[in-house]
Amino acid sequence: MRPDSSMERDVVGAAAVVATDAVTASSPGHDRRLVGWLSLAQLISWGSVFYTFALLLGPVERELGLTRTQSSFAFSLALLAEGLLAYPVGRWIDRGHERIVMTGGTLLIAAGLTLHAFVQSAAGFFAAWLLLGAALAATLYNAAFSVVTRRFPRDFRRAIITITFLGGLASSVFIPLSAALISAWGWRAALLVLAGIHLLVCLPIHALVLRNAPAGAASAPGGGHFPPALLRHPAFLLIGVFVVGMMGITAAIPPHLVSLLRESGLAEAWVIAIPATIGAVQVLGRVLLFFFEGRFDLHLANRLIPILVPLALAALIAGAGSPWGGVLFVLLYGLGNGMLTIVKGTAIAQYVDREHVASLNGALGVPVAIARASAPVLLGVMWTHDAGYRWGLGMLLAVGVLASLALVMAQRRAPVA
Repeated sequence: MRPDSSMERDVVGAAAVVATDAVTASSPGHDRRLVGWLSLAQLISWGSVFYTFALLLGPVERELGLTRTQSSFAFSLALLAEGLLAYPVGRWIDRGHERIVMTGGTLLIAAGLTLHAFVQSAAGFFAAWLLLGAALAATLYNAAFSVVTRRFPRDFRRAIITITFLGGLASSVFIPLSAALISAWGWRAALLVLAGIHLLVCLPIHALVLRNAPAGAASAPGGGHFPPALLRHPAFLLIGVFVVGMMGITAAIPPHLVSLLRESGLAEAWVIAIPATIGAVQVLGRVLLFFFEGRFDLHLANRLIPILVPLALAALIAGAGSPWGGVLFVLLYGLGNGMLTIVKGTAIAQYVDREHVASLNGALGVPVAIARASAPVLLGVMWTHDAGYRWGLGMLLAVGVLASLALVMAQRRAPVA
């Protein structure tokens, strides 16, 4: 790989020094109250929008006369909007406007859910999810992780782990809650209730807790706000390969997992139990990371955690038809995916730059959105009557190995210690 130009080295080096100075000047630890409130807002945002979508498919399709392709397309539009807006949202957070960004995002979620409650056509349905996708760019993990990284540069990793505890429980809380609301009052009234929760809970959290944001990131040499050399630095590009590859895997597996387990010959009880257990194991992985990571080298842990995902896929391929293969998959994939959220959320700050972390994470928004939207489709395309999912799982295994190696290489090229 060619060496950086002198200008690139100067820009990256200056950014690294600024980030290091910020770390040194800040007080240790993080504000548990602020992180706790942000965690609650994450649970509501993930649960009321991202996980509630699956519950809306049936009733919305019946009432609006939509096909499954049309209804699924709405969610793809949301993912695309989230990805396209990730970079400008990150730039705003880096400039010190995190309160405006997350408060405005909450208002957009409430508006999107309200619009959704009154849609009468496919066009209205698509418009509602475009709006919700834009809102998610300003309210989900990327935004929250960037906020705590900027506020607590000496303890952002533990703050991020804490946020993912409640975020990981979003499906467990909101799938039954939203299902009960839809069953009792219908999907339109349920959406209005969810919009009200955002206005009553998330809006005050973001408006009040996020006051006194840190000053915006320092300007780059030459007067520009953001050092473009960071986007070309090998460490950032390698982390991009890592994040996009892992996001593709974790997006491809869930919609096909039940089908591939059934095709492998497992009993129906195992087919249901294996996917249902993954969420709990993910939270367990985050708990273990929170309490025990201080006893291990941080960078070694970052190298080992991603390997659990390809190992899980290898167990699924090798143990096809065996309940124990499924159990091993759940343990490896659940623990790996649970802790992988923290590794992905902190890699840019640890190995590239802390001061512009929101912009750098946002720059990955479009490729991540493309990976999330296309990976499930590609896995389905690779399915055959004779081989089932074997070739698709093999492809995901190769991607997982490549992504894991990319993170190791990024550590070696890191401008930030």
